[in-house]
Amino acid sequence: MPDIHALQACFPRSGRLEWIGQRPERRAPLQTPESVVAIAGQGLEGDHDRARRRGTRQVTLIQAEHLAVIGAMMGCVAPAPEILRRNLVVSGINLLALKGRRFQIGEAVLEGTGCAHPCSRMEEILGAGSYIAMRGHGGLTARVVHSGRIAVGDTVIELGPAEDGTNAEIG
Repeated sequence: MPDIHALQACFPRSGRLEWIGQRPERRAPLQTPESVVAIAGQGLEGDHDRARRRGTRQVTLIQAEHLAVIGAMMGCVAPAPEILRRNLVVSGINLLALKGRRFQIGEAVLEGTGCAHPCSRMEEILGAGSYIAMRGHGGLTARVVHSGRIAVGDTVIELGPAEDGTNAEIG
């Protein structure tokens, strides 16, 4: 019988990058380029937060499959990705399982650093109850480990535990 670490390392398949969003400045409408450069230690080129994000929240990701869940919890259709204020939408791979692990999207290597919890703006944008609807479905924060271009349609490949040994145990 495999132990928990072996189970956490067994990804059934790779994922796919479905959407990219970046804001040129605070509260500006999102731009949705087909590709962008991820800059090591900073975030996505052209994103207003890139200059401030030197820590663990340089890029935010959300799972495409969770958009429908959020909509169902709200009693409406799945919200468009730009409403949720995330940078990347991926499908086909469990984002939460990438917490504490390195993964590649296109040429860039990222490291999952934590959960992207919903913020209070969700109530303002989606309406009452949206904060609760997004809990557990807000996605993942990540830092950029190696710079590179990423593009819609790129494969998301799990590469292994974070090099500093911070692989978080997922319950």
